[in-house]
Amino acid sequence: MMIETEQTPNPRTLKFLPGGVANPDEPAEFADAEAAEATPLARALFALGNVDRVLIAHDHVAVTRAEGSTNWGELKPLVLSVIADHVARGLPFDIARAEEEAVADDPEDADIVAQIRQLLDDRIRPAVAGDGGDIVYRGFHRGVVSLRMKGACSGCPSSTATLKAGIENLLRYYVPEVTEVRAV
Repeated sequence: MMIETEQTPNPRTLKFLPGGVANPDEPAEFADAEAAEATPLARALFALGNVDRVLIAHDHVAVTRAEGSTNWGELKPLVLSVIADHVARGLPFDIARAEEEAVADDPEDADIVAQIRQLLDDRIRPAVAGDGGDIVYRGFHRGVVSLRMKGACSGCPSSTATLKAGIENLLRYYVPEVTEVRAV
């Protein structure tokens, strides 16, 4: 079985492409072994040690190694082995999710929220996913869009620049009611 890997802008995160659909639902991120307990693949990856974060997205799995841990030369073959074994055994990519708190949108802003969500889905998410991450809409209130960065984007040195210079500028350009974008 051939699993491709790609580097991401975050030097601590690698993107693993198992060749097919890894997760048909919205990407799920696990920030620690406890959060991954009910998700077999994520649990197995955290069991390797030196894993700080796991994102299971539509067509890839992004793994972030712990700060100051072993280099990718040692960890990458172990991650590949876990993912290959999972796929070869035909195990499902079952995802157990913790509910995230969101900002309640004002019903009067429904058209604005729809525009924001459409831009996120059509223009922003594909670019972020290409780098091994994901971005999740968390709310719109008084001109401020709240977003959560996941996967390689979470903790990436360039995530603030991506958020402010890229995403905020794009949303402000197409949706004049947006005044700011914040990470939550």
